[in-house]
Amino acid sequence: MGLINGFNSVFNLFYFLIILRIFLSWVPTINWEANPWFTIRQVTDGYLNIFRRVIPPYRGLDFSPIIAIIALEILRKIVILTLLFIFKV
Repeated sequence: MGLINGFNSVFNLFYFLIILRIFLSWVPTINWEANPWFTIRQVTDGYLNIFRRVIPPYRGLDFSPIIAIIALEILRKIVILTLLFIFKV
C-alpha cells in the first residue's frame, strides 16, 4: 500500500505543479529565470511541450494543459490499477 500511496503522491505533486504553472503564466511580470519559477517551468514544460506540439494555441489560448492534465489523470489510474492488480490489494 505504501508504494501505491507514493505513486499517488508523485502524481498529485506533478498535477499541482502544472496547475501552478498555468496560473503563473497569467502573471506578465514574472521572471522565469529566477528560482523557484525556473524550476517549476523546467519540470512542467517538458511534459506540456508534448501536448503543445499536437495542439497549437488557438487565438492566443493554450489548451494543451487541459489535455495534459486529462492524460496525467488517465496515466495515474492505469498505474494505480496496475499496482493494485500486481499486489492484489
